[in-house]
Amino acid sequence: FFILPLLFPALCAPLSAGPAGDSVRLITLDPGHFHAGLVQKSMYPQVSPVVRVYAPAGPDLQDHLKRIESFNTRADQPTHWEEKVYTGPDFLQRMLKDRAGNVVVLAGNDARKTEYIDRSVSAGFNVLADKPMAITPADFKLLRKAFTRAADRKVMLYDIMTERYEITSILQCELAHMPELFGTLQKGTPNQPAVVIESVHHFFKEVAGKPLTRPAWFYDVRQQGEALPDVGTHLVDAVQWICFPGQALDWRKDVQVLSARRWFTRITPEQFKRSTGLEHYPD
Repeated sequence: FFILPLLFPALCAPLSAGPAGDSVRLITLDPGHFHAGLVQKSMYPQVSPVVRVYAPAGPDLQDHLKRIESFNTRADQPTHWEEKVYTGPDFLQRMLKDRAGNVVVLAGNDARKTEYIDRSVSAGFNVLADKPMAITPADFKLLRKAFTRAADRKVMLYDIMTERYEITSILQCELAHMPELFGTLQKGTPNQPAVVIESVHHFFKEVAGKPLTRPAWFYDVRQQGEALPDVGTHLVDAVQWICFPGQALDWRKDVQVLSARRWFTRITPEQFKRSTGLEHYPD
């Protein structure tokens, strides 16, 4: 995940320094995805080591804290984060009231993510959010309002779009703009598209050298989102970035969906247990 060294210097300029001179003071809100922990995989001079966490008590929070602890206790370049945790039922309201940091990190259950984004920027916080930022049409409508509010309040609403900072993606983009090597992009048709892009999303995988435990809600599209808002977001972004660099596309007139299909993935009870650690499917 290579976005952070480039992102934090950009964040630092408009942010006021805290008591210890740290211009970036992180708040982690309701973490449930391992990306929330990976934001803290390394430390940076301008980022305060004290991180405020606001979340409901439960396995999602415990997994997040264990991941941070593993970074703090690893043999190679250990971190020294200090997590200050609040777990009351009013965790969102308490976060907005305490104002204990200036960058809210969001990576977790997507059912409330857009609400968290909107409430945070409305309160004047910068937001660093994992994809997807929205998983329903209603969420997308609210997200558009949140971007407007962020601009009005002069705070940053930034996506952790890591693929743009991954070296193979960078090289692919550079090669695609060498006419002597690549040629020129052709105008495609439904039968012969100009760009074909695909990705394999592993439900079970290792992160930071350890098997990843998925929360049960990861398999509920009403909470995690369908395939396109999740990993598919990277593919859509990659095509726009590689084929039309530096251009802002208008989704209302520049994008047209011609056809689509969706399907389920069969997960056996044994695979579900290996992935989540749970003996049974939730109701």
